[in-house]
Amino acid sequence: MTTGLQIGGPAPDFTLRDQFGQDVTLSSYRDKKAVVLLFYPFAFSGVCTGEMAGIRDRLDEFLTFDTEALAISCDPMFALRAFADADGLNFPLLSDFWPHGEVARAYEVFDERSGAARRSSYVIDKQGMVRWSVHNANADGRDLDEHLRQLAAAV
Repeated sequence: MTTGLQIGGPAPDFTLRDQFGQDVTLSSYRDKKAVVLLFYPFAFSGVCTGEMAGIRDRLDEFLTFDTEALAISCDPMFALRAFADADGLNFPLLSDFWPHGEVARAYEVFDERSGAARRSSYVIDKQGMVRWSVHNANADGRDLDEHLRQLAAAV
């Protein structure tokens, strides 16, 4: 199913719970911050753990007055809390667990075979428009420098 998600088009809005059970709504950042959405397959998996640690280590670059980073997986909220606590991840890890993969599907990155999100990223500008996307093979980590360049360009 294709939703017609396009660069320059509107980002599908959503509300998901973070690792603390708090609702996070994408449109709440409109007119305030550009947002990078980081879809990842599984908490506690090798590449994902390394990527999330990389974001944690550069959090001051990802989270500014003008930018926000939201990591999204189909893991349940309690697994995300354990993942965050184990690795000191102090940025929003959002659970797309139920309805399972609904947001990943809206962004055309849900893998039906594995039941998980693909390793994909989107930059959403302050007006709520998709400005950039990249899709990595699940075994390949993201280029965080490029993510930061694209996020800064969307501000």
